[in-house]
Amino acid sequence: MLKAQQLTLAVLIQAALVSTAFASEQSESKGFVEDAEGTVLFRTGYINRDKKNVKPGVDNSSFAQTAMVKLESGYTQGIVGFGAGIIGDGSFKIGENKHAGNNMIPRETAIVDGVPTKGAGDAYDHWSRGGGFVKARFSNTSAVYGTQILDIPVLASNTTRLVPEYFTGTLLTSHEIKNLEVIAGKFTKNQYSDQIATDSNHLRNAWVWGAKYKFDENLTGSYYGTDVKDKLDRHYVNANYKLPLANKDSLTFDFSGYHTEWDKGASASSSSLGSDSSDRSNNIWALSSTYNTGPHSVMLAYQQNTGNTGYAYGENADGGQSIYLPNSYLSDFNGRKEKSAQLQYNLDFGAYGIPGLNWTSAFVYGWNIQTKTENNAKEREFFNQVKYTVQSGFAKDTSLRVRYSHYRNDASYANDYYMPDTNEWRLFFDIPVKLF
Repeated sequence: MLKAQQLTLAVLIQAALVSTAFASEQSESKGFVEDAEGTVLFRTGYINRDKKNVKPGVDNSSFAQTAMVKLESGYTQGIVGFGAGIIGDGSFKIGENKHAGNNMIPRETAIVDGVPTKGAGDAYDHWSRGGGFVKARFSNTSAVYGTQILDIPVLASNTTRLVPEYFTGTLLTSHEIKNLEVIAGKFTKNQYSDQIATDSNHLRNAWVWGAKYKFDENLTGSYYGTDVKDKLDRHYVNANYKLPLANKDSLTFDFSGYHTEWDKGASASSSSLGSDSSDRSNNIWALSSTYNTGPHSVMLAYQQNTGNTGYAYGENADGGQSIYLPNSYLSDFNGRKEKSAQLQYNLDFGAYGIPGLNWTSAFVYGWNIQTKTENNAKEREFFNQVKYTVQSGFAKDTSLRVRYSHYRNDASYANDYYMPDTNEWRLFFDIPVKLF
């Protein structure tokens, strides 16, 4: 297999040698100032986890307000264009938040029995994070260095909390061949949503590479890989095919899967149950089928986990959202040897005179989980989400999202590896503002 450094070099060579099949993005640049953009997203966020069968005071609840800013220049004109920008967020808590602890609000370091204990103290009253980046573009290939929010299946920033997870490093993205996107990069810092320091996860370096190709209007395929130094090697594949039917109906098939091998001493949340820490691996895959007719869509999905440990992500500075699989809500249904099935229904109320209103419900059932005490532990989740986005007027794109999960599992899985029975609410009110 090619080294990550060789893959990065391959992207640059491709940009220089491959003749493009369409107009150059850089040739269409209007300028550093002319293409500049500035936005602020004001978000009010609330998460409440009501944990059942545990002593009072263990529940997690967070309530806070933030402003997420992105100021980005265009590219200078010429054969090679250059630009720069900043991203960041400034937040403050609403109320005491004495039971915060769901990765949304940073907490002071507390002293327990004379020992500093991270995440056990009071929630910060206010905090800010962020950083800058520089960028360059040649033809249809761009390079960005600095603070970034990643959306790569093997290295993905968690964006489901108040503020996003940040990575610091370099990412190359190439579109030199029509319908083909190739990426390669290296990242050296990782900052969770509830962390103040830019590298609390002590990421030494993470190489990432991959490609996505659109074969035609209905079929796409992709592959991505990452090598997190002294932690893990992970590979991801996906194929998606949409079959058009009569009356504008459609049937979409999607396959996705991961293969992971951990280095000795790396963290894996689902125990290897006695296997040596230098020999841990996992395969997890899923197949889904979605039928869409008018405003209605129904999805059936099956997901299966194999290997001598469960699928673990986010623990080795590999991204708190690096699980691009269908059976992922409050639970990810990724326990050791676990199998799971899902039924999901989605309704777009636009067809009934309420454009911008969307409702999703799903039920996921998991079984065959291997724990220290049994070989067929089970879990289940009933998920509901309603989201409304304003379609026009002065408040255009303002949105309210309300999400509820009812989660239950067997005691052997909860006690040894995972969360207890939990009812979770998430409410996010977003107001986007375009500055320029």
